[in-house]
Amino acid sequence: MDTSASPRTVTGRIDVHPRGFGFLTVQSPGSPEVLSAFIPPPDLNPYFAGDIVTATVTAAADGRWTASGLSLVERPRTVVYGEVVLRKGTPFLRVDREVANADWALDTAGTQLAFGDAVVARIAEGKLVLLYRVEPGEDRSLERVIARHGLRKSFPSEALDEARRARAVPHALGARRDLRSIPTVTVDAPSTRDIDDAISVLPAGPDGALRLLVSIADVSEYVTEGTPLDLEARERATSVYLAGRVLPMLPEELSSHWLSLVPGEERLCLTVELRIDPQGRVTAADVYESIIRSWARLNYDETAAFLDRGEVSPAMEPVKDVMPWFRLAAARLAVARAARGGMEFAREEARFTFDEQGELSGLVSERLTSAHGMIERFMVAANEAIATWMLARGVPGVFRVHEQPDPLRVADLNAFAETSGFAAGFGRELTPLALAAFDRQIVGAAAEAALRSVLRRSLGPSRYTVKPLPHFGLAAPLYLHFTSPIRRYADLAVHRTLKAYLRGRRDFVDMDPAVEAVAVHINAKARSAARAETDRHRELEARWMAARVGQQFPARVTRVKPFGLVAQLDGMLVEGVVPSDGLPGGPFRPDARELSLVGKERTFTVGMPVTVKVASTDEQLGRVELALVQ
Repeated sequence: MDTSASPRTVTGRIDVHPRGFGFLTVQSPGSPEVLSAFIPPPDLNPYFAGDIVTATVTAAADGRWTASGLSLVERPRTVVYGEVVLRKGTPFLRVDREVANADWALDTAGTQLAFGDAVVARIAEGKLVLLYRVEPGEDRSLERVIARHGLRKSFPSEALDEARRARAVPHALGARRDLRSIPTVTVDAPSTRDIDDAISVLPAGPDGALRLLVSIADVSEYVTEGTPLDLEARERATSVYLAGRVLPMLPEELSSHWLSLVPGEERLCLTVELRIDPQGRVTAADVYESIIRSWARLNYDETAAFLDRGEVSPAMEPVKDVMPWFRLAAARLAVARAARGGMEFAREEARFTFDEQGELSGLVSERLTSAHGMIERFMVAANEAIATWMLARGVPGVFRVHEQPDPLRVADLNAFAETSGFAAGFGRELTPLALAAFDRQIVGAAAEAALRSVLRRSLGPSRYTVKPLPHFGLAAPLYLHFTSPIRRYADLAVHRTLKAYLRGRRDFVDMDPAVEAVAVHINAKARSAARAETDRHRELEARWMAARVGQQFPARVTRVKPFGLVAQLDGMLVEGVVPSDGLPGGPFRPDARELSLVGKERTFTVGMPVTVKVASTDEQLGRVELALVQ
């Protein structure tokens, strides 16, 4: 960053650090360059994380920027979580330290509050006014995450009224294609309530080609664009899956009942029918409105038992004759996908369990099964086919784009792989086939979970846009989301545009700016939801590991930071921080690419195996502190 323009006036967004200081983040439109200026604690006091402010930024001789003279431009945040403190009997709110560094006076609205009570307050004209007190026994960390990220717990009455009216709209055949006589199944986790995709298969004909039908709940038939229900769904943009709590995009009477593809019930759908030849190529796709009836609700374990060992569960009996064709369709798609490269992003997941009282009872690592792989291949194939179908007809879509990683990220991944005992050999440019080869060699390795964690960061995030660009991670020339309209607004938007075309509309605007505006909004909401899910996970990790202080674990370094190392515990998918001031052989400093922490006697590098013990935990900060075992 050029310091010759210092000082200057800028507009940026405030980030708050739990230690009491903050940063002003400024990004020029159309430029990847980001300026980050330090905000001293006194200057930060009147502000919240996310506030948009103007400020004067000044660069020091070492190139570090400081912000001063802050002035509020916009305050997107409307609520905060905090705990009550009393000053001479007057209630103040100690706001979540990820959101504010100061205690704020609290208008209790006549409610009696005691020291230590957890509350959620609304921000009104620069003041805090009590919204509600968190009841004793309720999960405070959950309330904190929901308020921190501005998530919505409840639906406005207008949206609920419309959801009830939507239930009066029957699932009637009309002019739709009738698929009720075709064996159709859903495959989900046993706990899933919002079932929005079902699959059918028509056996191969004389030419060897089979037809896979992916039927998706027709949410747009019941949620009309521009209505209070739609506006609420658009504002949320996605269902948020916080461990122990789901915040759905649509009210549960729709998402878990009237729209969900439950067995034995007629449901309106949009179906994409794929013709898959013996080489696994999708040679044709047909899209139409349909009505289905699910013949069986299967879970992943019983489906995997059939795919792997041929076992037929009681729930599978009505559809047992078509199950081998599902297995063939999955195998064909897998062969075709392997030929073009890319990777499977998730192979193992950490999941928290809760007892009947809602208390945290366990942390389990779940390896995804062959059934997960089958459904993922079917949904990816459907999403790709719809993207290609819409582009060929000049219909604007909310495409899912993933850029090729830049050379520096590829170099970092190369270095991490080598330290972990793997030869990546990507060269200067990472290709989908090189990525697939790396993906294949790390499957089942002791370092697999850590390698995948670094790999996901190196590849970077995907985003929504109206521009039809490739998806690098899937090695897809074109991709979008079509298969989860109950849970994602992007899918619902695609359904609406697609149905408009099917019903005769042709006056579409190429790369419609209105569609891009929807994509930009969804991107922001999706990032917020992802951060909330991560914060919730980290807080529960800290709660779970609090009972394991002093215990030792094998781990692997996954990141290097100025303050120390980040290490992931083997087999638990839990990450913790090893502060550099507790490491022997210091002082330490990170190298230029933050791949190694370098000391006078020792160097720690990403990918390095280490043995650590749990030193302390802080649930509120979602922090597990580790210490190196000599």
